[in-house]
Amino acid sequence: MSSENAKSINQSSGERESFKSSFGLLAAAIGSAVGLGNIWRFPYITGKYGGAAFILVYLICVAAIGIPIMLAEFLVGRQSKKDAINSFKELVPGSKWYISGVLGVLAAFMILAFYGVIAGWTLEYIVKSFGNQFAGLGAEEIGKMFSDFVTNPIRPVIWQVIFMAITGIVVATGVEKGIEKYSKLLVPLLLVIVIILDIRAVTLSGGKAGLDFLFKPDFSKITGEAILAALGHSFFSLSLGMGIMITYGSYIPKEEGLGKTSIKVAISDTLIALLAGIAIFPVVFAFGIAPNSGPGLVFITLPNVFAQMPGGYAFSILFFLLLGLAALTSTMSLLEVVVSYTIEKFNMDRKKAVAICTLLITVLGVFASLSNGPLSGEVFFGKNFFDFLDYLTANYFLTIAAFITSLFVGWKLDKKIIKNQLTNEGTINAGYMGIFKFMIKFIAPIAIIIVFLAGIGVI
Repeated sequence: MSSENAKSINQSSGERESFKSSFGLLAAAIGSAVGLGNIWRFPYITGKYGGAAFILVYLICVAAIGIPIMLAEFLVGRQSKKDAINSFKELVPGSKWYISGVLGVLAAFMILAFYGVIAGWTLEYIVKSFGNQFAGLGAEEIGKMFSDFVTNPIRPVIWQVIFMAITGIVVATGVEKGIEKYSKLLVPLLLVIVIILDIRAVTLSGGKAGLDFLFKPDFSKITGEAILAALGHSFFSLSLGMGIMITYGSYIPKEEGLGKTSIKVAISDTLIALLAGIAIFPVVFAFGIAPNSGPGLVFITLPNVFAQMPGGYAFSILFFLLLGLAALTSTMSLLEVVVSYTIEKFNMDRKKAVAICTLLITVLGVFASLSNGPLSGEVFFGKNFFDFLDYLTANYFLTIAAFITSLFVGWKLDKKIIKNQLTNEGTINAGYMGIFKFMIKFIAPIAIIIVFLAGIGVI
């Protein structure tokens, strides 16, 4: 067994892999938070709920709920130096608080199953972009192209398997040489691509209307539904409740300030989402397309626009490369949650754990992919298997896991542990500690309950 793998599994000796640089830690955490939700979901829900006013509400939700929960998860992980489940067992032996970790690991497993399918779609569209396959096609033809592809029993599965294999290869090389190394490469590359797209978008004739839509608030558009959407997206965008930040927290060196790291991740995640909006809305308005076009905005509407605009060929390639990179930075973190638990639970070599976990998740993902086509008639609570996995994890597993974690840190965890983790054993100042305790005790649990009730249709 290599010394690297020995480090991964020798938990009893206190040895554990860790991030080796502040930038590597930040890039990995940002990469986890920045995913298809930023590039795909954020623009279309912003379009649906009126643009700038929605963004302001969203930012308030990130500050009030997202950052405190992320900080709580980092804290639990670093104090325990364990995976998402064993963190709670380490801190409060014999209690049931570890249920939060169980839900987080299950959520990561299930989310990666269907997320890997969507990630595979980005590879298909990268190939289509390079082949200039959108040229000369109208919106209806591109819509049919997308429908024919996702319902095909073979092609989506092939791309899904390829994407999962890439993810597995990265995670198999470890925390420092895999996740940290590739995050330090991919996150800056992602940022460069989105900035290039922004420059092209804002130079389009008529694009200014898109910027006005994005940055001039119209508060008449803010409804109860819009506030719930902002609350929900702030929660899910930061990868909370799925064990990722607890797992990554266990790799954070004791010298790193958890508060600053949490704020930097939240700001970076939001910034990239806004940059994605700048890349998309000027294009949408320049070509007279409704900004609330829905999820089809990315795979149907934008390819149609690319086919019409000057320089659209290069723009199309860059955009789908951006989607693919964002997906990969997220799939890496989701797989690491499951792998970390498997290594500790079964005292297993990392590469073997990655191979087994990747295979099992991919098999589940195949059924999710086929549920859009040959297995579409198989429904669970009125949903195909793909949508059922999404609904179950987003509305139950993530919210319940985060709710338990917020109660645990706010009401159960020893206050000395909280103080020591936030001040790095008294070596740095944590003037925000009082605010954090109030938010994690009262505001975050109430907000999570609201998100939960909205998700299951009660409100």
